[in-house]
Order: sequence, then C-alpha cells, then structure tokens
Amino acid sequence: MNTNQFGKKGWTPDRIGNLNGKTFIITGTTSGTGFEAAKILLTKGGKVVMLNRNSKKSEDTIALLKQELGSNIDVSFIQMDLAEQASVKIAAEEVIKTVSQIDVLICNAAIAQVPKQIITEDGFESQLGVNHYGNFLLQGMLYPRIEASKGRIVTVGSMGYNLGIKTIQFDDMNWDKNYSPNGVYSQSKLAQIMCVYELQNKLIEANKKEVKAYACHPGASKTSLIKTSGGLMTRFIWQLMKLSPLVQSAEKGAYPQLMCATEPDLDQTEFYGPTKRMNTVGAVGAHTLAPHAKDKLVAKKLWQISEKATGFKWNI
Repeated sequence: MNTNQFGKKGWTPDRIGNLNGKTFIITGTTSGTGFEAAKILLTKGGKVVMLNRNSKKSEDTIALLKQELGSNIDVSFIQMDLAEQASVKIAAEEVIKTVSQIDVLICNAAIAQVPKQIITEDGFESQLGVNHYGNFLLQGMLYPRIEASKGRIVTVGSMGYNLGIKTIQFDDMNWDKNYSPNGVYSQSKLAQIMCVYELQNKLIEANKKEVKAYACHPGASKTSLIKTSGGLMTRFIWQLMKLSPLVQSAEKGAYPQLMCATEPDLDQTEFYGPTKRMNTVGAVGAHTLAPHAKDKLVAKKLWQISEKATGFKWNI
C-alpha cells in the first residue's frame, strides 16, 4: 500500500479553498454524508443545489443550514426521486433551466439492503434502479452542462461493491432467480463504480480532458442508509455496529466525496476512501480497487445495456 499522498492524517476539508462562484449539485442531502458534504461546501462559500426525494425534509434541511451558517448561504433544492426515471428527467431539466454552471455533480444518494425484491415503475429491481440507472440517467442528462463548465462528476460507491459476485449478472439484471438484499446492493454499487471508469475511457477517447469523473466511498459511517431501506435484522446489527470503533462519523464519511469534488489534480484512475481497518475508517486517500471493478469489456457492455434500459444516449 502506498503512503497517503496527503500525509498521515489523510485528506481533510482544511485543504478546501474559497469556493465562491462554484456550484455543486448533490443528491441525498437531508441526512448523513450528503448533509455533511453540503454543509462543508456552504461554509467554504460554495453554492449548493440539493436533489432530494422528500420536499418537506429538504425545506427543514435548508432551514437548519441557514440557522447554523447564516441566512445568506446560497442553498436550494429540486425534488427528485431516483427510483423514477420520469422524476429524474424532470429534475435534470429543471437543473439545466435554472443552474447556469455545474462545477461538480455529487451522486451521493442511495438505498441499501432492500429486504424483498421490489420492481420500480420503470421495470428495474429497486436497488439497481435507484443506485445505478437513476444516477446513470441523471449524470447523462447533466453531462453537457458539466462539460461546458469544465466540471466533475463524483460517484459515491461503497466497499460493498466487492462483497457480491465479481461481475454483472447480465442474464438476469433484476435478480428474479437469486434475489438477495446484500447481493443486489453489491451489484448496484459495482455497476455505479464500473461506469465511472467507463466514463473516463469515453472521455479519453473523445479527448475531453477538461471533464473529470471520480469514484469514492464513505467507509463505515453513521448514516441513515440502512435505517431507511434495510430489513429489521440488518438494521439491528447496524445499530450495534454504530456504537463500535469500526464506524466513524457521517462528517468523516463525507470527506472522500468532498476531496473528489474539490482537490485539484486528483488522479481519476484511483479509488478513494478511508484507508484503515479494511477501508472502513481512518485517513482518507487512494486505496486498492479489486480488478473486476475495472473490467473494460464488462463495463462497456454495462454502459450499452444502461443506455438501452434508460432510453438515454450520452452525448460525449
């Protein structure tokens, strides 16, 4: 393992300079790492547009942020449900209409360990539908504005990508035959991460060096992810784990996405997150990504299938 390029303590938000004039779009900011990331970006003078499913929670979040940081912060929200492709389209169109530049899109929102197979109205298994297809469409629709802004796309993955099968189950994308809450969560995160590196390949081919794409993960952080979508036993085990030293704060869990969003000259080919205790906690930096997550043939096929499934062709 290489020494952390940011020193023993790893990357911290102290490295973020003044963000005046920079616009950040973040999904899933009403709690957890998304909330902490939004808060830190706002304290540095950035403009934040939040994309959240729940309007009431979004309004409460904005009120809380203004209470903590002052009423002159530039924060707003657009309602979007990643589980519905139609909702993603409407939200993306609203972003394009109202946000003149996108310096960074942070895809932070996710669902996890859904106990029983649920099929979305678009016909996707729910974890794949939200974590992969929803983000794939959102990134694709916002890409032209990001490119015009010479911006970045930051995808928040999970170490869970490595806990299931080591490829994409193309013959049964909805896992009708072998549904398992953890197996499909792992698959959805693997799909997300693979598409980051496939996007990098496409940007290189098109000679679009000004756009950057990054993959990171929060490690084991105190967030509501399991609480909102996991089964009873999973939630119980997670509540116990949250009391242990194996789990860090949601604020620390936000560091990897903040680093990928703001750090200049960061190597895109790396995978970023906590580097201690099997990448669950500790100093944030680059660490090993299992080779199957960068399988170019599988990633290329996944990209094609995703364009077909979403009915959206990226314009790179």
